[in-house]
Amino acid sequence: MELSSSLTHFSKKLSDISFSSSLSPFPLQLYPQPSNPKNLRVLAVAVGPSQELPRNSPQRLLKELAHRKKATAPRKKVPPKRFILKPPLDDKKLTERFLNSPQLSLKQFPLLSSCLPSSKLNTADNTWIDEYLLEAKQALGYPLEISDELGDDNPAKQFDTLLYLAFQHPSCDRTNARHVRSAHSRLWFLGQYVLELALAEFFLQRYPRESPGPMRERVFGLIGKRNLPNWIKAASLQNLIFPYDDMDKLIRKDREPPVKQNKNRVKSEAYDRIAVILRLWVGKLMDVLYCNTSVANIYRSVFWALFGAIYLCFGMPEVYRVLFEVFGMDPEAEDCQPRLRRQLEDVDYVSVEFEGNKLSWQDIATYKPPEDALFAHPRLFRACVPPGMHRFRGNIWDYDSKPQVMQILGYPLAVNDRIPEITEARNIELGLGLQLCFMHPSKYKFEHPRFCFERLEYVGQKIQDLVMAERLLMKHLDAPGRWLQEKHRRVLMNKFCGRYLREKYLHRFIIYSEQVQDAYENNRRLRNPATTAVQQALHGLSYTVYGKPDVRRLMFEVFDFEQIQPKSV
Repeated sequence: MELSSSLTHFSKKLSDISFSSSLSPFPLQLYPQPSNPKNLRVLAVAVGPSQELPRNSPQRLLKELAHRKKATAPRKKVPPKRFILKPPLDDKKLTERFLNSPQLSLKQFPLLSSCLPSSKLNTADNTWIDEYLLEAKQALGYPLEISDELGDDNPAKQFDTLLYLAFQHPSCDRTNARHVRSAHSRLWFLGQYVLELALAEFFLQRYPRESPGPMRERVFGLIGKRNLPNWIKAASLQNLIFPYDDMDKLIRKDREPPVKQNKNRVKSEAYDRIAVILRLWVGKLMDVLYCNTSVANIYRSVFWALFGAIYLCFGMPEVYRVLFEVFGMDPEAEDCQPRLRRQLEDVDYVSVEFEGNKLSWQDIATYKPPEDALFAHPRLFRACVPPGMHRFRGNIWDYDSKPQVMQILGYPLAVNDRIPEITEARNIELGLGLQLCFMHPSKYKFEHPRFCFERLEYVGQKIQDLVMAERLLMKHLDAPGRWLQEKHRRVLMNKFCGRYLREKYLHRFIIYSEQVQDAYENNRRLRNPATTAVQQALHGLSYTVYGKPDVRRLMFEVFDFEQIQPKSV
């Protein structure tokens, strides 16, 4: 490259020349022409890329410094695709999207329909179903026929779809699809409360004299996160959760066979002791770390979603069968027993069907109430309301407070019975159950451990969680499970449950001991846990007497848990 320029009025001295050009990084060579001073020719020669400057050359250092100081705009971080705002769909496309969604296909089963995927399964989904679904159904003890061949009035028709969604945990490949990820999270959101209610009813009827504290420990021992991998492996479902190409996601002791030890190897006694101590210490540490890893969370999400699908298609009896027959849960296992504690002597009677008889899961799963039964769940009512409550019939609370409580709650409900005596007997038992709901443990618990609201509160808390979960699922069709769980937690906080009871002025009818009554008058905040417990006990009583529809009536019509009814000014 050569540039030439003609300059006029050239000075005789080259030092007087001032030359600036945009080609300043390039070396300039000036060739003066003394014979013709008026016309000076300047040549600028650029060094080619092959001619590199020396490493310590000032020109090279200046060039690098200028390159570094060159102003460049910072690279903008591109947001993920799911956070990029898209233009809203027009009314026609939005209508077609909702009408073609499987969530609106079942009018007879609204809860089941709300847990279906938001769009139809594609080829990748059907590939997983063709490859793994038969193995899953065989492990769970279901027939291998395709469920789509069943009638439209049978909820089990959707079992293949829900079973496929139950195994699509957040770490699998198919979870990138929105309809799969959202449907799986909605299933495990429902399944966790199904399991809690099923085991609460089981232990309340199996141990009619036990307080809810040990029962909660038994439930945690069976379905706690630490023991879930053992139940999954007992049912041979771990290969469906982690296929063989994903074995690196398992912990080392689960994916490698045990190493054979040489029996002839002689070890000293001190070395044996150190090895045993280290093995125990490291084993406990690994157990703690393992329970905090994502692998345990994956097992838990699949386990919950599996029972959510079973509950939607087959009901609560099938939940008991899969729990105790397929997974092999043993309520009498040592690691599921509650810790030892001081037990109060229970001198009161229990119902005849519980006396000297420890019910099994088959008795609870196959139980059907008689046609002329007083309650929707008669045996569960007998397990929560002791027969000795009849001694309180006709007391001051029965005459003074019970009519006001029943008027506020809308009791008794109109039920068509064949015999009028059945209606009268139900109303009498309902009044005794209401008195038990308002009976604080400080009044009679130390002499009569079951004469308080604790057992009704336990079952009421579980049915309250399940009813609210079903409500949120049917109300928010496009919401993922984590959002629903946070919404569920915020609505059913204990302070809100007690507030709803106090808004109806039902806290005035709680029966305290004199000492506790004086303490609560001086500090009203102490009564808040008691009002929450009474609120949940009322839900438990309504579930055992009238069933789940009455729980919905109390939660959303009487107490207005969703806070959508107009307030009186």
